[in-house]
Amino acid sequence: MRALVLGLVLAAVLLAGCGSSGESAKSNGEESKPAAQVLADAKAAASNASSAHVSGSIQSKGTPITLDLTTARAKGAKGSMSTSGLKFDLVRVGDTLYIRGSDEFLKHFAGGVAAQLLHDKWLKASATHGRLKSLAPLTNLGALFAGVSAQHGKLVNDGKKTYKGDDVVVIRDTSDNSRLYVAATGKPYPVAIVGGKKGESGTITFDDWNKSVSFTAPDGAIDISQFGG
Repeated sequence: MRALVLGLVLAAVLLAGCGSSGESAKSNGEESKPAAQVLADAKAAASNASSAHVSGSIQSKGTPITLDLTTARAKGAKGSMSTSGLKFDLVRVGDTLYIRGSDEFLKHFAGGVAAQLLHDKWLKASATHGRLKSLAPLTNLGALFAGVSAQHGKLVNDGKKTYKGDDVVVIRDTSDNSRLYVAATGKPYPVAIVGGKKGESGTITFDDWNKSVSFTAPDGAIDISQFGG
């Protein structure tokens, strides 16, 4: 028993050493700031991060949307999304965006014949103009967070709480009771956005900040500019 206890103590010490420095465990002071300032700090932290993972499910005007994306500043993004059950994979490398739709996705947007021809194939187009430009904000972490947090009513700071084991500062939108959770220690990174208005609700989570990631262009992608209409 003594050996077991000693082993657990040593494990705890080693795990503590594997974390970041004690400085990051201290309160970052966001709980005492005005709600608008906490939101601004979270936007700045997200915009300046080198990378992050964004995932979740929302309802937008009655349409179910899911996303699971890893984005990196000045590098690109990769992951998957679906809308009304129509799923597609997405990769951005530089100014080029690649998508690979499920058979259902292709049938819906291109018809049955095209779905057969394009089965399991990647399509590519410019991320800065043209047909896929509207997807570009999803591949930019700062723009993505700014977009999902843009529409809100009066904000209040509900102080420090715990969300899924993390210390967070809760910013609540009084118009619909939705909540933005911001890290209460270290950099004030967004942790999650939860709730919303009827028909405009869900949960978006943010994690894996500043992890090393890389993106590779899929082989054999078909240029969308080859298609008409």
